[in-house]
Amino acid sequence: MPCDYLEDRLHGYLDDELDAAGAAEFERHLKTCADCSAALSAERALRNSLAKAQLYEKAPASLRSSVQAQIGSAKAVNENRTATLRARPATNWRSLALAATLLFAISSALLTWSVLRNRSAAPEFAIAAVDAHLRSLQQGHLEDVQSTDQHTVKPWFDGRVDFAPKVADYSAQGFPLLGGRLDVLSGRTVAALVYGRRKHIINVFVSPRGTVEMRSGSGEIQGYSWLGWQAGGFDYVAVTDAAAGDLEELRSLFAKE
Repeated sequence: MPCDYLEDRLHGYLDDELDAAGAAEFERHLKTCADCSAALSAERALRNSLAKAQLYEKAPASLRSSVQAQIGSAKAVNENRTATLRARPATNWRSLALAATLLFAISSALLTWSVLRNRSAAPEFAIAAVDAHLRSLQQGHLEDVQSTDQHTVKPWFDGRVDFAPKVADYSAQGFPLLGGRLDVLSGRTVAALVYGRRKHIINVFVSPRGTVEMRSGSGEIQGYSWLGWQAGGFDYVAVTDAAAGDLEELRSLFAKE
């Protein structure tokens, strides 16, 4: 008889849809369930094969020319209508409205294309970190342990993860410690340290080197800055909607510990 976890938890675990507690429970279950372990390995192999196959098409170069031509046409229509407005008191407002609608539709399409291209070009771990950051901003999800005391936050992770993350309060430098929680990146449980920066939140995700595929780098996804680095046997990736320079400053503080 198939294991109930195959239907209830497997795909949620693969897609990072489980909360930290649910993910941890499923990982414990994997240690004793051969069916789930085999199914998980098969699903990951399938996804890796599909990713390597690059089954997607880049937008043709003609798209840019087509969009620019439509913008030019809409602009010409708008200029003609403006000239008519100046020449005659009566104006065809319907045509103006159609031209405005066309411009709005084209602008929206270009914005959507830009966002999707920016996201698809980012590393997988950075996309997962930004998604986890967004989940944490939902009410009641930011901290599992809420404290500005590093001696309270650090021991909280004991027994919940199999490593001891570096925890420090940088209130004096403008980065107060707010707490910590468990989170999931790429199907792995990680420690998440929460810092404040003025009125912004910074999530710093920590895992032992190599357990989650992270690497050094930085970028922006959907308006959120991310920064990845390695130090002291750990991989780090930080995410915020504050300035990118704030992440560099926080990284330098971690390096001094």
